[in-house]
Amino acid sequence: MEALYHYLWKHRMCGPRLRATSGETVEVVDPGNHNLDAGPDFSSARLRVDGMEWGGNVEIHVKASDWRRHGHHTDKAYDTVILHVVGVDDARVERTDGSRILQTCVAPPEEFYTRYALLTEEMDRPTCLGWLHELPQLKITDWICTLGIERLHEKANYMKGLLEVSHGDWQQAIFIALARALGFGLNGVPFELLAKSLPLNFVMRHRDNPIQVEALVFGQAGMLEKGPYEYDDYYVALCREYEFLSKKYGLQPLRSDIWKYARTRPQNFPHRRLAILSSMLTDGMQLFARILEAKGDYDMLIESLGFSASSYWLFHSRFGEAKSQLPQPVMLSRSSKEIVMINVMAPFYFAYGSLTGDVDIAERGLDLLNSIAPERNSIVSLWERHGLKPTCAFDTQALIHLRRNYCERQRCLDCRFGHCLLRHTYRNII
Repeated sequence: MEALYHYLWKHRMCGPRLRATSGETVEVVDPGNHNLDAGPDFSSARLRVDGMEWGGNVEIHVKASDWRRHGHHTDKAYDTVILHVVGVDDARVERTDGSRILQTCVAPPEEFYTRYALLTEEMDRPTCLGWLHELPQLKITDWICTLGIERLHEKANYMKGLLEVSHGDWQQAIFIALARALGFGLNGVPFELLAKSLPLNFVMRHRDNPIQVEALVFGQAGMLEKGPYEYDDYYVALCREYEFLSKKYGLQPLRSDIWKYARTRPQNFPHRRLAILSSMLTDGMQLFARILEAKGDYDMLIESLGFSASSYWLFHSRFGEAKSQLPQPVMLSRSSKEIVMINVMAPFYFAYGSLTGDVDIAERGLDLLNSIAPERNSIVSLWERHGLKPTCAFDTQALIHLRRNYCERQRCLDCRFGHCLLRHTYRNII
């Protein structure tokens, strides 16, 4: 609830003129800067108290008694507070020297609280959906643009983090990001853990031997154990190779139970995604050079992901009993390739461009997202049913970011949709 009072003060929604509990008239010239670190809530505020200019800090609490409960009466950092804003006036507040601090009590209308409560009460389905039609189209477009940039920054920062973990090796960083993307959400974390546990330079020494590459990948995934499929010659060969290679490089496999199969069709089992990853490694994992060479060109990037799994996977969705032959090679569909482009290539351009100071490369990340068709998933469909029609992947990424980083975290006060709706409710006071 205190965050709500911060919001009201920050956006001047407490009214231009207030009355102090001791009778003074308080005019808010500047609410100050919102401080998210230790110390008073707002710094460098400017007030006009009974016509006299005051400058200093502002502290905000739901109850005035919270001042003493939080220990501010003994903390000299709060001696600079010139105004204490509260929802309930239940105590006098003082500085460390005993001098009184000016205090005002604010009480927004009940309608405002009602709408705020409705906005935040049900996060399974954003309550604001029913009110989006009240928002000007320009406000919606502007917020979607900002969210899309936020999303790209977030993914670029993830890429930069991988680069740091990889000691500046872009090839290894892209390998980890690619592996996570191939997990397609459900198995994203296991794929990332696998890539982090498997140094690329080890694998590259064996790229001319596909069996050894697959042995390293499936072995590190914890999927090669002696015994289960002794009748499967290919499986037995992988086990034999991994036993040798794991000892040679001191590798420790992941636990096999981290992989998820619930509500997954056999053709999408992690085994087949791992087989495609193995094919990319056998090719030399040259994505770093190919992405730079493509310069954001959609067709060239699609072509760079045209890898097929080995022939074994035409007959299998996992190790063991063979299935009927599938009609096509085991490879990524166009939509799956676009997911990789969204989650790996666009963030790479943005991160690489910002680290090298090349604005043109950074902008390729934005251009790429704008060239990819809108994603189809439950989050996008939810917004779409209520009037937010995405035209490209940049828009859908923005809507996903909105859902996950604002709605699910109940950050309605930080969301421009929430802000516009609350401000509209409060228009009689502004």
